[in-house]
Amino acid sequence: MRTAIVGGGAAGFFLAVNLKEMCPEMQVTIFEKSKKVLAKVEVSGGGRCNCTNSFEAVTDLQQVYPRGHRLLKRLFKTFDYRDAYEWFEAHGVRLVTQEDHCVFPMSQDSHTIINMFLAEAKRHGVEIRTGCKIESLEQLAKYDFKVITTGGGTASMVGVPTVDAVPSLFTFSIDDDELRKLMGTVVEDATASIPGTKYRSTGPLLITHWGMSGPAILKLSSYAARDLHEHNYQMPLAVNWTSRKEPEIQQELHEIIARHPQKQIGTIRPFNLPTRLWDYLVQKTLGERAQNRWQNLNQKELNRLTNALCNDQYQIAGRAAFKDEFVTCGGIDLASVNQNTLESKTLPQLYFAGEVLDVDGVTGGFNFQAAWTTAYCVAMAINQQVRCSQSPSEG
Repeated sequence: MRTAIVGGGAAGFFLAVNLKEMCPEMQVTIFEKSKKVLAKVEVSGGGRCNCTNSFEAVTDLQQVYPRGHRLLKRLFKTFDYRDAYEWFEAHGVRLVTQEDHCVFPMSQDSHTIINMFLAEAKRHGVEIRTGCKIESLEQLAKYDFKVITTGGGTASMVGVPTVDAVPSLFTFSIDDDELRKLMGTVVEDATASIPGTKYRSTGPLLITHWGMSGPAILKLSSYAARDLHEHNYQMPLAVNWTSRKEPEIQQELHEIIARHPQKQIGTIRPFNLPTRLWDYLVQKTLGERAQNRWQNLNQKELNRLTNALCNDQYQIAGRAAFKDEFVTCGGIDLASVNQNTLESKTLPQLYFAGEVLDVDGVTGGFNFQAAWTTAYCVAMAINQQVRCSQSPSEG
């Protein structure tokens, strides 16, 4: 029996290794159009590979999977983040869980995972064919099983219903020269949202030389991926630099006035905001009166400062790629696959795993976990088909 896996990425290798472990007699071939396999794994997590998450802070999968959470809830019963953690450790990759619940190799090096996959593939006799572009299923006619594990943008080649793929997990370009002078500034607990919508996310926010990045922005881009695409990445952005409600912010400012009436406004930072950010917000809000003392603030100015802290307004002027990583939402329509096996409903023995499915997660190891889960479930489904075909027919 033969299986062709189209896509030499995380899902493809995970599937190949698990399929060979379940079904050693299976001949497995990975087809990769580029000359290099596992390229995304190499650059993920800043070169450290955030391979999964502890999910300790997740109360509903929809929080971390804007698309595909219902499918993953079902598939997690077969293989979830705890299983993934055990699987990697059993295959020689020691893991460590950070305070933010992200899971990395203890080596802090993505090559630990890459080398493990390559070694396991070699040990099991998996054939890897690089520089081999598959454009139609006819090229794979000699294979009994076919699995597509490529990116969402390549899903249409198989003739199965798809959802248009658009970018997800990207940073925002902001045309504000004064803001961009703050590049490198990090706010540990900010809330970013798109006014007039339900999209909002909380977490660290990084100001860059092109605009804004960090988990708060990346998560927001994932939640709002389709709307942002439809608006050509030109939408308003609101930032709450404190993640606190307006009354709490007002109270903090009043307490500062009471404790430090003679101090200049710029010298006392509410909520321990970074100095450069506070200076920027004060100058932006008060202009010539930015050098005043706290006791000289009038109510109108106090309200403006409060608003700057909890509802700072910007305009998204485009998207920027997050280093070399690229995630899409869209791909194979989940309604067109079996929800337990991920086999096409119309093309028997054709399966899908990883990013090619219309499943995507926010930053934090969730996309890799979706890859491991879907790939494992496909391996199980193929193995089950093989076992059924080999069992004696009942008379």
